[in-house]
Amino acid sequence: MPTDDLPEALHVTTDEQLRAVSNLTRHRIMAVLRFEPATITQIAERVGLAKGSSSYHVRLLERAGLVKVVRTRKVRGVTERYYAPAARSIVLPDPATGQPDVLMRHAVADLEASPADGPRHVRMAHLRLTDEQFAELGARLEALADEYRELSDPSLPDVSLAFALFRPAPRRQTTGDGDGNGEGDRA
Repeated sequence: MPTDDLPEALHVTTDEQLRAVSNLTRHRIMAVLRFEPATITQIAERVGLAKGSSSYHVRLLERAGLVKVVRTRKVRGVTERYYAPAARSIVLPDPATGQPDVLMRHAVADLEASPADGPRHVRMAHLRLTDEQFAELGARLEALADEYRELSDPSLPDVSLAFALFRPAPRRQTTGDGDGNGEGDRA
């Protein structure tokens, strides 16, 4: 699919858009469309949905401005519509205080649904970094992801990369006998 005419990024700003991308099924539909346009039937097959369910979810994404019809063709008197993302990337807002991070929630759901015996690299590291090191590492991770996105070949199987670099919430200092009231708990 030629993407020269697509905007680089679409920032999710409305409640309708946020509701549309917050759904795991619609997230998976967006993943199907990331490399090439697809019809409702193709989307249904690739996501494992009934055609009617696929149509419903695509209509919600289209109404929210997140996908659009990029071409049509007549097949036995019926017009087939090919859908693609409305931009090269969809940028989600940072979650509000106390709200789940939609992107990470979807990434974890996709990881849990992936074949357990398939190839995967999962790692968590606890680091102590200066603000400058934190910013540098974040920039390096984003550049690496962008570099490999440019190398992506639509004919190859999908691979998902998710990373989160963050400073955890401060932990309360604990003391005591570990009676279950949060005191004395250790990790």
